[in-house]
Amino acid sequence: MVELEELRLTVDEFEAVRLADLDGLHQDQAAEEMNVSRQTFGRIVESARRKIAEALVQAKALVIEGGEFEMAETRKFKCYDCQHTWELPYGTGRPAQCPECKCVNIHRDEEDRGCARGGRRLQCGHGRGLCHGRPATP
Repeated sequence: MVELEELRLTVDEFEAVRLADLDGLHQDQAAEEMNVSRQTFGRIVESARRKIAEALVQAKALVIEGGEFEMAETRKFKCYDCQHTWELPYGTGRPAQCPECKCVNIHRDEEDRGCARGGRRLQCGHGRGLCHGRPATP
């Protein structure tokens, strides 16, 4: 890895790809999560995808930068049909169905989404995940 040319992916670009491509949110939903306009979200995710494609095709290393922070280890989901809630570790993808009733009417639990400013939060008093793009407070 140390011999590969590096491409820098910002934390915002990383988050945009996670929301759009891993979590499968539409651009308007993802923009709301990141507390940016839909147009701004579109520019961020387009830039990220271009960098990721270049890294894959041209065998470059991706470096994610933007400060020191701690990511929440799990995320919480809720079934809107049976009200069952459960947690999954980050990186396991979005669940296809509720483990209890097998319905597909599932969403991230409101409690797990953080404060009203949107997005994943760090331990900042606002919830979990990234906090407004700023480093976490321990």
